[in-house]
Amino acid sequence: MSYPKTYQAFRRSTGTIPTTLELSTEEIPSLTPQDVLIRIHAISLNYRDVFMMHGKYPMEIIEQGIPTSDCAAEVVAIGSAVHDFKIGDHVAPIFDLKNLDGTEDETGALGGDFDGVLRQFAVFDQNVLYHLPEHLSWEEAACVTCAGVTAWNALDMPRLKGTALLQGTGGVSMFGLLICLAAGIHPIITSSSDRKLDLAKANGAPGAIDTINYKTHPQWAEEALRITNGRGVNVIVDNVGATAIAQSLSALARRGTVSLVGFLGGFDMDTFPDTILPTLKKGATIRHVTIQER
Repeated sequence: MSYPKTYQAFRRSTGTIPTTLELSTEEIPSLTPQDVLIRIHAISLNYRDVFMMHGKYPMEIIEQGIPTSDCAAEVVAIGSAVHDFKIGDHVAPIFDLKNLDGTEDETGALGGDFDGVLRQFAVFDQNVLYHLPEHLSWEEAACVTCAGVTAWNALDMPRLKGTALLQGTGGVSMFGLLICLAAGIHPIITSSSDRKLDLAKANGAPGAIDTINYKTHPQWAEEALRITNGRGVNVIVDNVGATAIAQSLSALARRGTVSLVGFLGGFDMDTFPDTILPTLKKGATIRHVTIQER
């Protein structure tokens, strides 16, 4: 499969906040034996991409970097030692290029620590690529890396049983909703829009999905407890951040889990500054230990 010597990419501008995107012409590098050259067909946006452009992202990012982390791509060339991929395969890079087994000390996030995927071509080591389901369109597959995998991990799959509460109707929550329905988990999804809640409910059979409008029910934790007959939910996918943690904890069942995913409620360094950011960075678990039941 032929490919050009150069390609176009978008890079973040410098100076004034919010930054803009600047078109750049880049050279395709020579492949090492482990390298794979991919042609990017579609990308998807995540909230972190918007935060970066507005100067609100809480982690450091490279200056004038190529933004976005999620894409769907096709293999167009491979190095001499590549054995897991062939030309024509549908692939995507993982989000954290340094997170191969979960024990690494450093992170290497696409679109932040490293150049992202808002470009026509990219070269990656074969070890950071994975195969995409080929029955998905390019646009559908481009949403898997962050939203899909995050939802799976946030729900503690495949161990989760019982009820999950999903905050909002963004990508992670909607992936989470579909996972819950496929796995027999009872989902509760929140939004400030009844229209969005109706669209979410249309994904399941009548009565399969409970919803909470948090404008109608600002104390949404109480509504979650009502829906679960006072027991609480087993997992909360918290996309809001520090401003929602108190209610998330109130809505939990005993030994439940709050999965901190994002910070849609803003990132105020005066709110839990010594706990929230390190927890997010390290994917840490804070767990209270009680005396064992019988």
